[in-house]
Amino acid sequence: MGQTDSTPKKSPMHGLRTVVYKVPDLNEAIAWYSKAFGTEPYFNQPYYAGFNIGGYELGLLPLEKPVTDTSDNVIAYWGVQDIQKEFQHLINIGATSHEEPTNVGGELMVASVYDPWGNVIGIIYNPHFELDTK
Repeated sequence: MGQTDSTPKKSPMHGLRTVVYKVPDLNEAIAWYSKAFGTEPYFNQPYYAGFNIGGYELGLLPLEKPVTDTSDNVIAYWGVQDIQKEFQHLINIGATSHEEPTNVGGELMVASVYDPWGNVIGIIYNPHFELDTK
């Protein structure tokens, strides 16, 4: 086996910008996500609502046709300081548990919930994460 170069390489990808959740009732979802994230959308039109969450975009997109099943094969995790508190907050406003807060090594904790429309919202406590703004 050959050796690999351990020098960090700059990726052409600039990092996460937007997470979009599809919902059947945009106005209902705007009200729920406003409670969930403690902020109102900065952009609100019948075809899209956008929230600024710590410099990242949380988008709500109305479903064009109803779906019978959503997928949880990809989970975006939103950073939180107190994972137990935020997990319980989401449950208290109508989410259901997808994964209870779980230690995944060291101090890292993850959890996830289903929103009222079946979308999976992940939350993570990671005290080691630093945003690479280069």
